[in-house]
Formats: sequence, C-alpha cells, structure tokens
Amino acid sequence: MSMTCRNLDFGTRVLELVAVGSSSNASIERHSVKNQGKTFTSKVYGARRMVCSRQNISRTRVFSTNTSEALLDGVGERTAPVLDLKKEAKSPISLANLFEVVADDLLTLNQNLQSIVGAENPVLMSAAEQIFGAGGKRMRPALVFLVSRATAELAGLKDLTTKHRRLAEIIEMIHTASLIHDDVLDESDMRRGKETVHQLYGTRVAVLAGDFMFAQSSWYLANLENLEVIKLISQVIKDFASGEIKQASSLFDCDVELEEYLLKSYYKTASLIAASTKGAAIFSGADRSVTEQMYEFGKNLGLSFQVVDDILDFTQSAEQLGKPAGSDLAKGNLTAPVIFALEKEPKLREIIESEFCETGSLDEAIELVKQCGGIERAQELAKEKADIAIENLRCLPQSNFRLALEDMVMFNLERID
Repeated sequence: MSMTCRNLDFGTRVLELVAVGSSSNASIERHSVKNQGKTFTSKVYGARRMVCSRQNISRTRVFSTNTSEALLDGVGERTAPVLDLKKEAKSPISLANLFEVVADDLLTLNQNLQSIVGAENPVLMSAAEQIFGAGGKRMRPALVFLVSRATAELAGLKDLTTKHRRLAEIIEMIHTASLIHDDVLDESDMRRGKETVHQLYGTRVAVLAGDFMFAQSSWYLANLENLEVIKLISQVIKDFASGEIKQASSLFDCDVELEEYLLKSYYKTASLIAASTKGAAIFSGADRSVTEQMYEFGKNLGLSFQVVDDILDFTQSAEQLGKPAGSDLAKGNLTAPVIFALEKEPKLREIIESEFCETGSLDEAIELVKQCGGIERAQELAKEKADIAIENLRCLPQSNFRLALEDMVMFNLERID
C-alpha cells in the first residue's frame, strides 16, 4: 500500500507524520514545510506590497508580492505574506457572504444530509436530526464546494460532478459523528445552544449513533470508487482516535510542548479539513502539485481555526461560547495560550498540577494566562498558520471561489480581532 510521508511544521522541530497519501506506486514522497521556530513573532516579508480591491466586498486587502514559484510544488523555503487585520480598512466578514457563491450547493447538501443517514432506526434518525439541525456552519462541506469549483476551472470542468457533492456529504457526516463522540468524551450537555445527543438519548445511543454515521460515511466513501480518496479520508477517522488518545494521555501535563499540541490539533481538526480540500481537488482532476497545495491549505487553515477556538475559550463569555469559559483548561486540556503562559509563570504550573482543587483557582489560572501574554502569542501562532494558508492558494486561478477561500482565512482571524 502506498503512503505519503509529510513533514508537519509543529514549532521547534519538524515532526514526520506518516499519512495515507496519493502516490500510485510504492515510492514515498516527502513534502516539507519550513520550521518557523517557537517564538512565533510576526515578521514583514519583503518591501513591496500591493492593494487588491474586491468587488461585492467593501474591504481592502494587503498582501506581500514576494512568492517563490517553487512553493507551488511544495519545494523550497516558504515566504508567507503577513496578514495585519488591524491595519486593513474593511468591514467584518460573515459566513453568509463567504458561502454565497456556493449557496445552491449547500442548499442541496442540507436537503440530502438527513436522507443519506438512512431511516432504518428511528432513534438514530432522531439523533441525526438533532445534530444536523443544531445550526452548524457547514464550513467543511463549503470548503469542499469552494475548492471543487476553484480547481474545476483549472481542469476545464463546467460544473461539479456527483463525486464532488457526495464527498461534501461524507465529510459533514464524518464531522458530525466526531462531534457526537466528542460530546460523550467531554461530558458536554450543550452543543450550539441545544442539548447534545447523549444528554437526550443517553451515552449508549450517542456512541452507537456516532459509530453508525462513521460506518455509513465509509460505505458511501467506498462507493466513490476512488482509491486515492478512500485512503485519504479513511486516514482521517484513524486520526480522530489518535487525537483523542493524545489528549487523554496529556491532561494536566504542564510539560506538554507546543508541537505536541499542534500534532493533536492536526489529528482532531486539521486532518479532516486537509483531506476535504485535497479530495475536492482530486475529483476535479487537478495536477498533483495543486492537490498537494490544497492539502497544505486545509491543514494550515485547520490549525489556525483550532488555535483561534482555543483563544476564544479564554476571551469569550459562556453565552458566546455555548459552554463555560475556560472549560478546556478546567478539564486539564492545555492549549496554546496556556502552553505559552507556562513559559513565563511558574505559579500557573502549581495551580494546574493541583487540578484546581482550591476554590477560585481556575479563575486565577485564566487571569494568569491573560496577564502572561499567552493570548497574544497564540494570536501570532494563528496568524502564522493563516499566512501559510493564503500562500497555499497561489496555485489557483483568480476567481470568486479563490477569493472566498482567502476570505475564510481572514474570517477566522477576525474572530480574535
């Protein structure tokens, strides 16, 4: 079985992750990303800058024009543009505007989702209706549609294929299954303002519902009859389990390093997004250099999204989050803001290792994370991954779909602006 070895950029050292890839023979390809170091300080790359005006979106975008042509093939050093949101004149980005160019595609997806789950068991169907109807953003299938349409232009396709659409449905099913299982593991009672499946139906039904969706998505995946995509998406399900195991084995561990956190984030979040965007490009018939860049785009966007989510766990209210603020820290899950803060504040280690046994200790820990610059350094990390994601899109032709993908990167960063 052929595999692709990826060198993932996770902080102080490059970790090699063996993931199912797309080689059609037994050779092993290596794709490197430049190690950015652990300080994650923003830098300005190059002196020349250009301003891109956007139709239908009243914003001004500023990017560096320094680009390495070798980057399109994943070779050579990466010089990423720096996104400075505070210096840009813009109006806030909304998901509704972002997804407008694929609104019809998403409408069709929403109509198909519940029927694709199947109606053999009323309880499972009810569980599916609960999670699908809980107001999800449909970000992952939207990414599939945007990348599909952006890369279809390269291949000369006039419209999406049935496989593009089925891939989007499969991706959303896999994501939904992972949410059901996550809520069980985290003992979460609410998801997007609604009661979770395990809260309504019990843990046993929730676990079975998640298992059923994984199995159903795997069946539809097999019917796509594309071995490259089958191996790519199958790896994601394995990554989910690896991420949960990594997280469970490092709770309250103040010696966890940043690259370990990023690897866990890749497993739990970025792996699915990367597989989604690469799979979409594969079904468009795009060249290998493009499909690999789409994988890197999804990976870096996914990591940036996860870091931003972890920042919001400290900066937003319980009402905004839909769960108690600092809930990850309370459970011993140490994220980027905490890891950075631990480098400067020994007292924070004492509080965490005590597992918040004293009244008020969690609130004190949250304040220490904020005071020690943990939030700011995590913001720099999120922006760094976003810079690279923008650069990964350079291989695509200019279109409304590419612009929407760029805006998704910007939208993510605006959540912490």
